[in-house]
Parts: sequence; structure tokens; C-alpha cells
Amino acid sequence: MVVALDETIVTRAELRPDSRAEQIMSMPVVRRPRWTRADVDRLIDEREGLTPRYELVDGELLVTPAPTRRHQRIILQLALLLQSYLTRQRLGEVCLGPAELKLVSGERYEPDLFVVPAVDGRLPPAEAVLVEPILVCEALSPGSSRHDRFTKRRVFQEHHVPEYWIVDADAEAFEIWRPVDERPTLVDDRVTWMPIGATAAFELDVAAFFAAVADDAPLP
Repeated sequence: MVVALDETIVTRAELRPDSRAEQIMSMPVVRRPRWTRADVDRLIDEREGLTPRYELVDGELLVTPAPTRRHQRIILQLALLLQSYLTRQRLGEVCLGPAELKLVSGERYEPDLFVVPAVDGRLPPAEAVLVEPILVCEALSPGSSRHDRFTKRRVFQEHHVPEYWIVDADAEAFEIWRPVDERPTLVDDRVTWMPIGATAAFELDVAAFFAAVADDAPLP
């Protein structure tokens, strides 16, 4: 049986608080403990091969699956162009993931690519305790977009990495971040980089770059 209630009675009725609901609302929120460097090192030791990639940023574990072939093409092509420039200018060397960027003690970063500055025109120490990179690059992938654009980007800005490049293959563009930027510079024509100590700028034709890593690109 459906009973119709008088609307006047309902609107004037006093609702008494439910003590059970109050008890539920006051229950403490259970938070997962922060990840530690030891936790992440154990995951790395236990994995088979070099993937997935594990990174530790401010207590948060970042997990990235194995890169696609296109992703690898992009990073390799960029590394070749950058290393040629850095060698001519005697400015430093390119490091590729899964090499660790020792940026912050107790954390772990494995960017797709980063540049370690030279020391008086010579290769830098391979086992430095901490490193101050002059450039960090990440190529976006479906599993890394949020980490690359927000989590890691904020850390790189806070630690004054001079330039952070995010390579967006779908948009065929580079997002350029500098320490004080609130928004990236979106470059789809020509990337220009003039690191400290350089006598000439590194220049990259964006359209030509993506054409060179396309599936139907001719071999040089």
C-alpha cells in the first residue's frame, strides 16, 4: 500500500540527528604509509628486466609501463641530436633512462632523458652523489602524462632545473618549462636552447623532428 503524506506535515517535521551517522562520520581516515627509498629499491631488485619503471617523488610511488617503440624512437633521436650539440660545445653528456637522476636525497627519478653538465670541458663523475642537470626531458605516454606534467614537473621547478621539456607526440609539439613558469611555452615550430657556457644555441625543427620518427620515415 502506498500512503500519501501531507506535504505540510512533512515540511514542518523535525529531523532528529542519527547518532549512528555521527559515529560513522567521525571515524578516522586510514592513510597508506608513505613509500620509502628502501621500498622502491626492493621493487626494483624483485622485478624482471628493466620495466616497469619505478620512481619515488615525495613519498609517492610512480609506476610507468614499458615504453612503446615510437616513444623509444623519439627519445633516441632527441638524444643523438643533443649529444652532437653538447660534444661540439663541450657542455656535458646525455643520460637515458633507466639511468637514475640523483636529484634529491631519499627519492628516485628516472627521466627518459637528462643532461649532466661537463666539468671544465670534461665528462662529469659517473657516480656523483647528487646531480644538477641542465636539461630534463620526458616523452608523454598514456601511463605517464599526469606524472610528467604535474608531479615531476613541480619537483624539477622547485629544484631549479633550467629547462624541462615534455615531448607530446600526439600534438607534435614540445612543452618547455622553466623554474618560474606557471604555464609552459608550447613550441610546434622551432625549439631553441641556449645553456650557460654555450657559444651557439641548440636548434630543433619540430616538424622535421617528428617526420623523422614517423612510421614511414625514410632511413638516412
